[in-house]
Amino acid sequence: MFYNGLIIFLKMEDQAIIFLAGLDVEESLYIKKLLLDLGPEDRSNFIQIYAGKRRDPVLILVCILAGFLCFAGLHRLITERIGLGIAYFFTGGFLLIGTLIDLFRYKKIARTYNIKMAARTFEMLGVWKN
Repeated sequence: MFYNGLIIFLKMEDQAIIFLAGLDVEESLYIKKLLLDLGPEDRSNFIQIYAGKRRDPVLILVCILAGFLCFAGLHRLITERIGLGIAYFFTGGFLLIGTLIDLFRYKKIARTYNIKMAARTFEMLGVWKN
């Protein structure tokens, strides 16, 4: 199956493994654990919703690089860290030191956000079921 950048391979036990651009092991294991608790229809719904919420690490990296040129904190704004994004904007990325540190941490920033979005999506599907 294919959903908006997600490729799903179903195994014999009907367990889904997700391959995404930039998906790391920790995120993959977390998603796989969530999908085990869902039925086939809920898996499909989860994947569609999660694909729309997920942020690619390359997007985070591009936003960090934009922080050096014009708009510091954009990467924090798109990962729903509004307070930090505004602080970065008005302080020039904490005098570019914070932006420089985030340049080396962009994969962790993306992973943290993506895992949070996966948990929210899973909770939302649970609310819909009840």
